[in-house]
Parts: sequence; C-alpha cells; structure tokens
Amino acid sequence: MVLVIGMHQVRAAESTIKGTVTAQDDNSALPGVSVVVKGTAKGTTTDVNGNFSLVADENSVLIFSFIGYKTLEVPVNNQTTIDVQLQVDTETLEEVVVVGYGSQKKSDITGAVSSIKSEELTAFPLASAEQALQGRAAGVVVQSNNGGEPGAPISIKIRGNTSISASSTPLIVVDGFVGATMPQPNDIASIEVLKDASATAIYGSRGSNGVVMVTTKTGKNGKLSVEVNSNYSVQSTANRLDLLNADEFAAYQKTINPSYVQGPADTDWQDLLYRQGNTQNHQFSFSGGRDNINFYASANYFKQNGVIVNSEYEKLTFLSNIDAQVTKKLKLGFNLYGNRGVKDGVATQSTGETANGGGDDVISLMFRFMPDLGIKDANGLNTTNSIGDNIDNPYAVATESVNNTKTDEYRANLYGNYDIAKGLAFKTTVGFSTTNQTFGLFRPSTLIITAGGGTGGRARISNFRRTNVLNENYLTYNKSIGKGNLSLLAGYSYQKTATERFTAGATGFTSNSFSFYNLGGSSVTEVPTSSFTEQEIQSQFGRVNFDYNDKYLVTATVRRDGASNFAANNKYAIFPSAALGWRISNEDFLKNNTKISNLKLRASYGVTGNQAIDAYQSLARFGTLFTGINGQAVNAVVPNQSANPNLKWESSYQTNIGLDLGLFNNRLSLALDYYNIDTKDLLLADQSQPEYLGFLTLASIRNIGQINNKGFEVTLNTRNINKPDFNWSTDFNWSTNKNTVVSLINGIDVFLDASPGYFSVARTHVLREGEAAGVFWGYEYQGVYQGDNLPAGTATFQGAKAGDPLFTDVDGSGVITTADQKIIGNPNPDFTMGVTNSFTYKNFDLNIFFQGAVGGDVFNLTRVQLLNGDSNGLRDVLDAWTPTNTDTDIPRVVGNRGREISSRFVEDGSYLRLKNIAIGYNLPAAFAQKLRMDNVRVSVSAQNLFTFTKYSGLDPEVSYFGAGGGDSSSGNTTQGFDFGNFPTVRSVTFNLNLKF
Repeated sequence: MVLVIGMHQVRAAESTIKGTVTAQDDNSALPGVSVVVKGTAKGTTTDVNGNFSLVADENSVLIFSFIGYKTLEVPVNNQTTIDVQLQVDTETLEEVVVVGYGSQKKSDITGAVSSIKSEELTAFPLASAEQALQGRAAGVVVQSNNGGEPGAPISIKIRGNTSISASSTPLIVVDGFVGATMPQPNDIASIEVLKDASATAIYGSRGSNGVVMVTTKTGKNGKLSVEVNSNYSVQSTANRLDLLNADEFAAYQKTINPSYVQGPADTDWQDLLYRQGNTQNHQFSFSGGRDNINFYASANYFKQNGVIVNSEYEKLTFLSNIDAQVTKKLKLGFNLYGNRGVKDGVATQSTGETANGGGDDVISLMFRFMPDLGIKDANGLNTTNSIGDNIDNPYAVATESVNNTKTDEYRANLYGNYDIAKGLAFKTTVGFSTTNQTFGLFRPSTLIITAGGGTGGRARISNFRRTNVLNENYLTYNKSIGKGNLSLLAGYSYQKTATERFTAGATGFTSNSFSFYNLGGSSVTEVPTSSFTEQEIQSQFGRVNFDYNDKYLVTATVRRDGASNFAANNKYAIFPSAALGWRISNEDFLKNNTKISNLKLRASYGVTGNQAIDAYQSLARFGTLFTGINGQAVNAVVPNQSANPNLKWESSYQTNIGLDLGLFNNRLSLALDYYNIDTKDLLLADQSQPEYLGFLTLASIRNIGQINNKGFEVTLNTRNINKPDFNWSTDFNWSTNKNTVVSLINGIDVFLDASPGYFSVARTHVLREGEAAGVFWGYEYQGVYQGDNLPAGTATFQGAKAGDPLFTDVDGSGVITTADQKIIGNPNPDFTMGVTNSFTYKNFDLNIFFQGAVGGDVFNLTRVQLLNGDSNGLRDVLDAWTPTNTDTDIPRVVGNRGREISSRFVEDGSYLRLKNIAIGYNLPAAFAQKLRMDNVRVSVSAQNLFTFTKYSGLDPEVSYFGAGGGDSSSGNTTQGFDFGNFPTVRSVTFNLNLKF
C-alpha cells in the first residue's frame, strides 16, 4: 500500500526526492529501509526516523525493501516528496514449522525447535541429509562413523548422551512415518529438530533422544516444473601421517636389534593405497498440479570412488508424493520411497581380535607395515611382516579382500484426511517399510595371514531383514474462543517391527574364483546362526495448544505407550509434558517499540522415554552350546538369562527455559535455551549374579543408575545488508553440554576397553559417578626418566632404565602398577559451533560455512602403536631419548613398549573447520529463456578445505568403535578414540542446476 503525501510538480529532469517510510500496521518509523532507483546502483537507506533523501530522474521507479516487510515499487512521476508505508510480510512472521502430528506458527512454538530449510540443505553437495545438520542447529552433534568412507553411517546426537547402554540416536520421522530413513537432501523441503520435552513428549517412549522431523517436497498447482541437479567432485586425503622411510626404519630397528637386515624395497604404503577419489551425484525431479491433484517425483544416482583403493559406494534413490483433493472434505495422499545401495569397501577400524593382530584393517596396516618390503616377495607371494605382529601387507589386503554390502530400503505411506465439521478433522495413515541387507566377506588363500594361515581362504555371508508396519489415527480440533485460539489433538498409534538375521561361513576353498557365493565349495563350514524377533508398540496420545490474545501460550501433551519388549509388570507408561510461552513484544508497553520486534519467553517440563533395547531382554532365555557325550559332540540347551519381570523404560525428566528475541524488525534474531535432563532408571547390565546359578550370561538388564545432561544453546541470525543488488546474512549457533554420571550399580566404577583386541590392555575408559560418561583411564605421563633420583610424586615400572617413561605415583608405592591409573582425559567437547555467511550480488552468490568443537580430548591409539617399537613408526621416534639426546619427551626405543595407555597419547581434539565454501552464478533470465529454461545455475565449491587443530592425527573428528566391534552410531561410552579410521577427504565440486 502506498500513501502519497504532497505531490509537487517539478520541471527539472532530475531532482532531489525526500520522504519517510513507516510501517502500515502501527505507523512506526522504519530505520534501515533500502531505497534504490530501479535499474541502477543508486540508492540510500532511511535514518533512525525513517527519513530518506536521494536524487532521481522524474521517470524513475523507487524500490523500497526491508526484511519482514513486502518490497514496494513506487514511480517518481515528478514527485519530490514520497512518503510510503510498508506492509508486513505475514509469510515471514507467520512461518510454519512441522511438529509431531501437525504444524504450528513459529511464533506460537513453546518448545525448543530448530528448523533447517531447503536452501541450507542444498548449500553444498552432500551424500546424505544427515550431514546437512552438522553445524546447522545448536545442540545437535553430527559425525561420520568412519571419516570419508564411502557409504559410512552418520551419527546424530541431540543434547548429548542421554543414556549409557541404550541408544542415544534420535527418532527420525519422515512425512509422518516413525523410524524412517532420511531421503536425499534435494528432496527435502525442511527439517525440524525437536529438542525439549514439550516438543518430543508427543512421541513418548521414543522421545528422550530428540526427534528429527523431515518434510519432503510436494507439487504445486501450475505448469509442470522440471529440475536437473548434477555435480561431480574430485577428492583427496585431507592429511597424512609422517612415517619412517625404508632407511630410517632400518636404522630404527637396528637400535632395537643390531642384527636386523634391511629389506630390498622402499615402499610408501600411503602412496600405494591412497588415490584421488571422486563422486558424482545426479538428480532429476518433476512436479506440478492442476485442478485437485498435485505431484512430485524424483530419481537420484550417487556414486563414490573412495580415496583408498577398492573402496566404492553406489546408490540409486527414488521418491514420489501425490496429494489429491478428492472431495471438498476428503484429501488423500501417497508417499513412496526406495533406494538400492551397493558398497564395496576395504576393512577399516578393525577390532583387532584376530590372532594376527587385527591384520584385516587396511588403514592401520598402512601405517604399521614395514616400508623396506614390497607387495610381493622373491617367490611372487604377498609379503608379510617379519617384525612384531604377523600381518599381510596392506595393499594385498585392500585389493584382494572382498567386503560387499547390498542394501535395499523401501517405504510406502498412504494417508487420508477428512474434514468432519468446521474446525474438526480426522487423519489416518497406513505405512509399510522394509530394509533388506546382505553382507558378504571373502579372504582368498593368497592372503596368507588374513585368510587364516593355510586354511585355503575364508568366506562369510549374512543377511538382515527388517519390516515395519505403522498405523496412526488422530483427530484435530481448532476453534477461536474470544481472544483465544484452542487446538486439540487426540490419537492412537500402532507399530510392529519384525527382524530376521542369518549368518553362514566356511574355510578351505579349492578355488578363489567364487568369492562368498559358493560356501558349499569349502572343506570346513562354520556353525550357522539365525534369529527372528518381533516388537510391538501401541500408543494413545493427545495435545492441547491454547494462545490468548496472541500473548499467552500454553502447550500440554501426554502419551501412553505400551511396548512388547518390556516386562509384564511394566508394559505401559505415561509420558506427560507442559509448556508456557509469553509473547512480551505484544504487550502494550512494547507493542510500539521500534527496536524490539519480537520477545518471547518459553518454559517447559516433561518426561520422555527410551526403550531402545533388544527384544526379550526381560524374559528368561535359553542358549545353546556344544558339549560331549561319550566322545560325541552334541548340542545342549542351558539357561542363558534370568528373567526380570519389572524391567521398564529409561525416563528422562527435562526442563527447558528459552528466550526468543528479534531486533530491528527481526534483522537480528536470537534464541537462547537452557536445559537440564535427568535420565533415571537406566537400562544397565547388572553382573552381580553369582556364577553358581548357571546362566551363560551373568549380566542381566536392570533399571539401575542415573545420568544428567545440562547445557546452553545460542542461535543467532542476522541480516547484515539487505539491498536489491547485494545481501549479506549470518547464521551462528553455539552450544554446550555437560554430561555427568550421577549413579551406577552400587556406586562401583565400570571399566571399559576401546583398544584393538591385540593391544591386550583391558582398560582405556571408565564410568564413574560424578564424571562424564566414558572419560579416559590410564597412567599420567610425567616425561622421560633421566636415570637419577625420581622427581617427587613420580615412579616408573619395575626394572625401568634411564630413558623409560615416568608416571605419577598415585598410591605412593614407589613403583607403577595398575593402582596408579587415573582419569586422564574427557572426550566430551566444552562447546560446539557453526557459522554460515551468505552473500548475494546480482546473479552471484557466495556461501562460507565454518564448523568446529572446542575442548574434547582424543585418545590417539594410532600413536600408541606407532611409538611402540614393533612396527613402522612416526618420525617422532627419531627424536627418542638417548644418552646424548636427553632433552626430549619421547622415551628410548625398545622392541615392544607394551602399548601403554597413558596421558602421553591423549591430545586436545579442538578444531575449527572450513566445512564449505561455494560460489554460484545464475545466468541472466533473458539468456535462460533463450535456452527455453526458467533458470540455469552453475557453481563450484570446496569441502573440508582447511582444518585448524593441534591434533597430531589424521583428523580430530574420530569415532573408533573399539574392541567391541560394530559401528559407533549409538555408542555412548566409547568416544574420542582414534585407530584405523578412514581418512577425512577434501573435495572440490562442480555443480549444474537446470530448471524448466
């Protein structure tokens, strides 16, 4: 709307034009409004009183633009005074975010919710949508479980580890389907991260770890829209270790054994195994709608050749959404998703439990293996180590082993929405998903050690299949009551999950030609295993939202869950929450304030649950074993696990206090949140049962213990410059989380081991009351013993000599024993952060994204091995202590240091990473139209370009899962260990986007 006050005719072709810009809703002056002469770079901004002045041609058009208000164009038409009023952009102020079983205006949200929009998800190329969350939302920590490995799973944790033994992975909800797989980033319209109990209690027993709500794209009425996204990346290792060459290695070994004979080669195993990798990602989508039906469909092809030879991942994904307004009251929708992934990988992050010292782990082998040997020996056979552990050379293991994983995932979801009466609607959904994964492993006989040493090769094949059926039905009712608005939700949910597994293996093959596809061609078969489990959960849930006079907000939710995997006495539990909000900026004393455009206080309290344990944990179970009767091997059935009829959920009691602040018409938006989470009745393994009871498994799951997480989150969004030709915005988030173990079983320390099995260490970290979960445990290193009197409070191992390590003598005994071990580090960072700066200038745009963490320690197990003396070593060993080199922190060289677990190998893992920098260009519209396209965009970007850190390893973002095996996506106690991790990659990506 334009209000023109004063129209003065002037004869000059160019004149000075003055005026005032105010807000239409309250007539307040608007400072900082951009006023530009259309088609030129000539312009100005309004002062604190909303006034402006500039020179313009009598035929010019002035463009008025300001964040939170609709852009307005006004012809000059010989006017010298132009006063205008800008209209509030309600779409900006009333942004809608998705919450459980519905959506709300952002201004009405009372819980802690972070929202990530489509343009943020596609700011730079990503292999998965999970990666797009890293550094984008306060309190959300995202990490690859194995560096840059093709197809590696991604770990997401919201507000820390809220459990010890159960999973801390958040619930993923895609288009209403609970427990779904994330779609491709280009298919996503928005992601909402629900963090506090007010937002997550609607999911009850699965809400303790937070909820990630994903909404995929849908079609719109109008012409058919077609989009093509294509990108290609070149990748390289971001870092390498500085290892000894053949001559240095030989000299190093002669220090240990003077009779050592140098080998015939000089091999840089990192050069042999690292290569230039690449990825390609191509997506085609089309959408549209007419009359009463809308549709969206896409297909995506992704291929990655990893930076280590023989590592590849290929994935094909499709998605389709159809929405049909069948009648005035009935709307139907159908969502279909599927993907097929094939991963050919090299073995990394070995557990080290094999007899050959973790010999199937290519990454650590690359560092450990002797550099004075080649790939083949004089007889044409693969070389093996002649010092330390007996292992195959890494190139042979990488190129001759087979690690193949095929994964098929499909999901279908049908919904119907019926408007029963004014304000009253009923929605029902029926969904089905299935995941089928086959893993094949083959070690040919040419791998002398890895294949088992003369066994003729070994093979294994395993299959995992999970089906998921979901039905949800709920009513929503909305009604205005005087100055208030009431919203009610009530519903019922039923979900059933069935899981099947089997594994078979064999050794002794007459030929290596059939890989793992011919187990029958072996001489020895392993005992096969198989299993079948079912889990059901049925729920009733409800929510009340009420806002009065757009100032006072109330939200209350409750969910009653019944789960089959809990005991007979505790099948059901109730999870309530309540929240209050006060929109102070709408009060009379602030309503006309020109600086504060939004001020809201939020407070919530609620209880959520965690039931993420295996099925049948509460039941008495039997197990099988082999025994002998009259010299014959027979199967036997024995008690495996005692019953626990009182097993129930972990419960998290969460308090959240938040503040939302908008200044200068929301050019600056700030969200602050403080939270406290007490998780009680932890699902822990109690090993206090006496052995004479005869159970195979002494540890039974009990509800014992408590853990606490508390933290502070800051989200700041600023629109620094807002002009027609140039814009600059900054998005910043910062969060802390302090994790504390409050109580354990009888208050006793629980010692854990994350080192490779062949280390034979037993203790690397501990659970202790009053400390964070998984703090590092070992000896406190005090430097090198010089052979004279020991410094006060220190000691050495029995029989130590000058040049050996010196440690803190905790118990004062004068000799270092296990009694001198103590807490030596904490893997949990003090804070994490992310900052994005986005710039646009005419048709160009620039995006710069930094992400980092400060304060978390890393236990460098790789360094433990490479300074141990029984393998190749870091160049640091050249500065080891000798009688003539005493001013050093590196102990003297010995043949086997015993792989000590001490603070010597605990390092600061703080880092700041330039995660992405991207520059793009949109071709002029006229040129695109000549090509019969709506838009043509080209861009180039670089990922992981620089990492600023003091950590000496390959990368401070580590996730070694330890001797227990498996991936660390849900691990809560094994954190911050580095050994055999796939390296992080540096990428340069070229992208083309076409819209028709």
